[in-house]
Amino acid sequence: MSEAKTDRYYLVRQDILPEALVKTMQVKEMLAQGHAKTIHEAVDRIGLSRSAFYKYKDGIYPLSKLERERIVTISMDLEHRSGILSRVLALIASLEGNVLTIHQTIPLQGMANVVISVDTSLMGEQFVALLDALRIHDGVKRVAIVGQG
Repeated sequence: MSEAKTDRYYLVRQDILPEALVKTMQVKEMLAQGHAKTIHEAVDRIGLSRSAFYKYKDGIYPLSKLERERIVTISMDLEHRSGILSRVLALIASLEGNVLTIHQTIPLQGMANVVISVDTSLMGEQFVALLDALRIHDGVKRVAIVGQG
């Protein structure tokens, strides 16, 4: 039986990060501040390959940004059985998550995709516990973070 993959997060000082990760952050900051108009322009100016940027861009954030990020969008594949979605929503609420939006596709072949936006401002460290709990929850077949903002 294979173990479910869980995301783990670390707080790491910049000076011990590999150069590609530091440069990825520099490219993201350059784009966010409008100092470059395109990814191509930014990676050329920083000296990073586009493939390295795309590899790391969704996995590294400045701590100050993560502290402000309160809305997380989670995509899940759920079995088409009565009560699965309501139990997922109850789990989110029990960990102080506030559901903002829900979009569910029509079930096909016994599965439905559900995308839920959650205000995590009151959750603190419980957010990681939520992801772990969702991954092992009865009827939940896949869980992925698809956005933060």
